[in-house]
Amino acid sequence: MEESRPTAIHQRVAQLRAGNDPTLVARLPVGWAVLGERQVLDGYCLLLPDPVVPHLNALAGPERTAFLATMAAFGDVLQAECGAIRINYAIFGNVEPALHAHLFPRRGDEPAERATAQPWAWDWTAAPAFSESRHGALRDRLRRAVLRALPGALA
Repeated sequence: MEESRPTAIHQRVAQLRAGNDPTLVARLPVGWAVLGERQVLDGYCLLLPDPVVPHLNALAGPERTAFLATMAAFGDVLQAECGAIRINYAIFGNVEPALHAHLFPRRGDEPAERATAQPWAWDWTAAPAFSESRHGALRDRLRRAVLRALPGALA
């Protein structure tokens, strides 16, 4: 069941389906793993469902379980590949009312003023935008690890 009002999530999924999103990490059975368009933390990623649904509770039991299990498994890969001490997960949908999960790799060497802050407190406009030259190698490394670790993942 897709949300009737197109959101940025709908647009991004359409770009991914068309092969027009350079942030693509992998196609997963539940949707798409991508790097964030703004790398507020190196390795910041999203999991976008396909088809797009309005929120987590719009998914039936098995689909909901699969989305959450995939999110956690992608987080395992992200933690290992980014040398993170933990992954912060967030699902809101208040600004863009379509299900999407944010995954933030948190590292032990973050500046003190950021170490305990949640990412929405930061200046996202100051974060570097995804670029092939700066983030392509990380995307490719994540892709290889996801393809090894997550059944059904495609490049």
